[in-house]
Amino acid sequence: MTTQLLNTLYIQTQGVYLRLEGDTLRIEQEKTVLRQIPLHHLGGVSLFGNVLLSPFLLHRCAQDGIELAWFGENGRFQGRLSGPIAGNVLLRRAQHQALDSSSSLLYLAQRFVEAKLKNSRGVLQRAVRERGETEALSLAIYEHEGALRHLPQARTVDEVRGLEGNAASSYFAAFGDLLLSGEFRFDGRNKRPPRDPVNALLGFVYALLTTQCTAALEGVGLDPQVGFLHALRPGRNALALDLIEEFRAWWADRLVLSLLNRKQLAPRHFEERPGGAVLLGEEGRKAVIVAFQTRRQETVQHPLFKDPVPVGLLPHIQARLLARYLRGDLPEYPSFVGR
Repeated sequence: MTTQLLNTLYIQTQGVYLRLEGDTLRIEQEKTVLRQIPLHHLGGVSLFGNVLLSPFLLHRCAQDGIELAWFGENGRFQGRLSGPIAGNVLLRRAQHQALDSSSSLLYLAQRFVEAKLKNSRGVLQRAVRERGETEALSLAIYEHEGALRHLPQARTVDEVRGLEGNAASSYFAAFGDLLLSGEFRFDGRNKRPPRDPVNALLGFVYALLTTQCTAALEGVGLDPQVGFLHALRPGRNALALDLIEEFRAWWADRLVLSLLNRKQLAPRHFEERPGGAVLLGEEGRKAVIVAFQTRRQETVQHPLFKDPVPVGLLPHIQARLLARYLRGDLPEYPSFVGR
């Protein structure tokens, strides 16, 4: 699969060969030309998995300032090639300046939380449409709508975090009502360690998604540890945690509910450890990873694009949009709200 978005070319088709043809990038597979793109249309190329490049194309991209980023087939960041004139230092400088600006810090925290609230509300509303209203669902929807009304009036990041935290509490208070299978119960969010199968599954999928967001940020040259909503701590990828908020309910939670409600996972896929921790077993992890990768390949409509895009590219799109906002190329950061 080959996708061009925001002047970046994403190559996900395995076994293709990219080479230089005049002033164009040529994509071939078994000597068949799949596509040919003028180099002046490109600002970056992201390569996923088994994708080969000619040395002449590597040299030309470095010369023209076209950044190359390599990722594993599963989306894990591997490395980046930039020419002698690279914008990463300026981008990271802009990132740190935004962190030091109280207005920019507040604005970005509001944008991340706004997307989270809307996407979480969407999951709750969908449950009401499909299964009927419950007291917990109604209360959670009410809390989310109230948080969305008050969010623009927040004056500090702590106020934003408070609104997000209250809404999240109501969301997880209703999460058990979203489970159809009687094999699993959910009595609230717990972690480090998770103490029931649902929390173990949520934590595992959140970790997979955080890896995707971290890779996307590294791919565009942002520092994943310098966030705006989440506080900075040594070894903590705060910006990746910021970005995951846009996808937590829409991607991760919906995947968890699908796996449990369709009975693709059973209690036998979980293991209880000494001390009460519950973790996914090897068979369960494999099933979740397969479902996660399958979801990455599905296409959805992004609000900014006419054609559908692969779900797996959404963190990369948002990371690039965030980089453009920080550089001053966009007046606003368009956070992702799914349908």
